[in-house]
Amino acid sequence: MADDHGESATGTVTDSESGEFDPIAFLEAAVPIASNEGVEEMREFLVETIESRGIDARVDDAGNTLASKGAGAGAVGDSTAADDADPETHLVFNTHIDTVSPHVPFARDQIDGHTVRIHGRGACDAKGPLAAILAAFFAVEPREDARVTLAVTPDEEVLSTGAAALDLDADCYVVGEPTGLDVCTAAKGRFQGTLTLTGTAAHAAEPGSGTNAVAGLEGALAAIRTFDDGRESHSQLGAATLTPTVVSGGDATNQVPARCELVLDRRSVPPETADGFRSELETAVRAAVPDDVGVAFDLTDRPTPFLEAFATDESHDLVRTLAAASERAGGSGAVRPFTAATEASYFSPAPVVVFGPGVLADDEGAVAHAKREYVDVADVRRAGSALRDATRRLVGR
Repeated sequence: MADDHGESATGTVTDSESGEFDPIAFLEAAVPIASNEGVEEMREFLVETIESRGIDARVDDAGNTLASKGAGAGAVGDSTAADDADPETHLVFNTHIDTVSPHVPFARDQIDGHTVRIHGRGACDAKGPLAAILAAFFAVEPREDARVTLAVTPDEEVLSTGAAALDLDADCYVVGEPTGLDVCTAAKGRFQGTLTLTGTAAHAAEPGSGTNAVAGLEGALAAIRTFDDGRESHSQLGAATLTPTVVSGGDATNQVPARCELVLDRRSVPPETADGFRSELETAVRAAVPDDVGVAFDLTDRPTPFLEAFATDESHDLVRTLAAASERAGGSGAVRPFTAATEASYFSPAPVVVFGPGVLADDEGAVAHAKREYVDVADVRRAGSALRDATRRLVGR
């Protein structure tokens, strides 16, 4: 495999003098690999990189790339493994290799011949975090009673079928995303559904002979505006939000409309679940519209569970250890919620944090998922240092 400069990609990720993994060399090879419409080439590069360090890697049926070090390492993802292979402490590093479309070309910013910033799709979301995670995974040797697992998913940006298929039963998880080196212990969930109001069609000249589904929106929107009144805000995430986003209804300009649909975006906080939200929202709207208007609320059909809200106790050893390590590496040591939904919710209620270099947005606007996506080289190195430090303290020799 070759990068934009025609060099062997796996041959560029090891420092020639120290023999250590170089996260910046990895990142410079990884960002040019398009992974917006398919992850096969990027996954091949990742597997080659892992195996070049003498570590077995495999791709499971869901497309996840898995590797492990320490107690029972060969049992990763193997449900037939013996119970005595289970470690006392199991730490999982998770992130994803897919990116959003379109692909954005790789570029560098340099000062005095040294690269200081890397641009391109996936630079911060999430190949930068992946590079930092690999630096820690390769460097740390787990204790005899501990295991470290790398679990990299193929479709976080779409349906999370990879994460949904993971069954790792670990003690704690670190999910790589751009957090600006802050340790994020919670995130809102995201549910989406369609509210359908039904009535009876009639001639608009005789509106009383039908039931106007569009007119039923008046009561429905009032119920939506007041849906969260009286609810307590979450201590870490604040209040949930409920936003109408798309509306459609009616078939003819001279006809009483018999159907109206309203799409709703829900950003949830614990302990709300998708099913609980669906039932409660339908009940609230039913009580707010006329009896002759039919009401149904259906969550958007998807093959995997919605990314629900999660929250990890800020006093947990995982949180405190990584926050202190981040501060020692040059980060702020801040602990805060993450502002986007992530696959971290699939690992909760086990302790899980989100951490990595890069930012979702800066003072100029969007960074992740944008044409100006970038990550600073210094932050990738700081993140790798922090993860190495924390991992050694948590599970290292």
